Amino acid sequence: MKSPVLTDLELFLVEAPGTENTPPVRTVIFHLISDLGAEGWGEAHLAWRATELAARREMLLNILAGRSAFDLEELSDLSSLKPAALRCAVEMACWDLIGRFLGQPLCRLLGGEYRHYIPLAVRLPADSSHLAQTALELLHQGFHSQILTSSGNPELDSEAIRLITELTHGRISLRLDGGGQFDWDTARHLCELLEDLGLEYLIDPLREYDLAQAALLARQTELKIAAWRSVNSATDVIGILKTGGTRALVIELPRTGGILPARYAAVVARAGGLEVSLASGPTLGISAAAMLHLAAANPVFTGCCECGYFSVRDDVLTQPLERSQGLARVPIEPGLGVVVDRNKLESLQIA
Repeated sequence: MKSPVLTDLELFLVEAPGTENTPPVRTVIFHLISDLGAEGWGEAHLAWRATELAARREMLLNILAGRSAFDLEELSDLSSLKPAALRCAVEMACWDLIGRFLGQPLCRLLGGEYRHYIPLAVRLPADSSHLAQTALELLHQGFHSQILTSSGNPELDSEAIRLITELTHGRISLRLDGGGQFDWDTARHLCELLEDLGLEYLIDPLREYDLAQAALLARQTELKIAAWRSVNSATDVIGILKTGGTRALVIELPRTGGILPARYAAVVARAGGLEVSLASGPTLGISAAAMLHLAAANPVFTGCCECGYFSVRDDVLTQPLERSQGLARVPIEPGLGVVVDRNKLESLQIA
C-alpha cells in the first residue's frame, strides 16, 4: 500500500468568544493535505499574528512537503519544528490523516479501545464568588473530580477547600493547582494547611521548579504533590522518579510535543509507580479529540483528565464532542473522529 505523502498545508488563526468566566480562545488550526487525497487537522496555541501566516506556511511546507505522513518519529526529531506546541499540531494532523487514510479511529492505532468514555476533571471558575455552590452544581452534573486554581494566598485556598468539602459532604475529589506561585516556605505552609482537608493532590506549588526542592517539599508533607508544567518529556519523568517525592503527573500534549512523546512520558511514569492523568486547556475541539483518543487507548492514564474544551462557548466542529455525567465520549469515526466545519472555521478566522 502506498503511503500518503504530504503536499499542501493550510493555516488558520481563529478566535472563539469567551464566556462569563473564561477569556476568548485563540488558536492556530493546521490542515495537512496528501497526494492521495487524505487530509488531517491539528491545533495549537501559538503566539502567531495573522500577518505571519503566509510566511510560516511557506516555511513549514518546505519542511513537510514530500514526507510520508507515517514518518512521525522523523518529524518529531526535526529541529525546525519548534516550539513543542508546533510539533504537536503537525503530529496531530498527521495522526488524523493516517486514521482517515486507513479508515480507523486514532485510538485503535495507539493500542485499541481500552475505554469508550473518559472521566473528566473540571476546573472551577477562578473568579467565582460562590465557589462552593459552583462545586456543588458541578457535582450534580456528574463531575466528581474538580480542580481549584490557587488564589496565591494559602489561607484563602484552605478556607475555600474547607467550604467546598463541607457543602459537597466530601463527595468530590478536589485538586489544587498551585500554578507555580509560591516560594518554598510559603509552599510548605500551604501544605500544612491542606494536609487534613482530604485534597487529592497539590499541583505545581513551587514558583521556581527544582527537582531537589520539589522532592524535599514532598517528603515534608503527607499531602500528595503532583507535577505538570515541568513535564516536557520522558527524560523529565526519569528525573522526577530519581529524586522521588512527587507521586502524580499531569501530562499535556503541547508541552511534550505530541501524542507519541506524551505516551512515552506516561509509560515511564506509570512504570515508576506514579499516578498519571492528561490535561487539555481551552481548545476549539481538535486538540481535545486527540487527548481523548490517547486516554482511550492507554490504561496508564488512571486519573480523571481535564478538558478545557467543554468550557469554551464555540468550536470549529460540525458536531460537538459529547459529554454526560462527567464523562466524555471518545469519537470513534476515522482519525481524530471529528469533522471540521469550514463555515465555522472561516467565521472565527482572524483577518
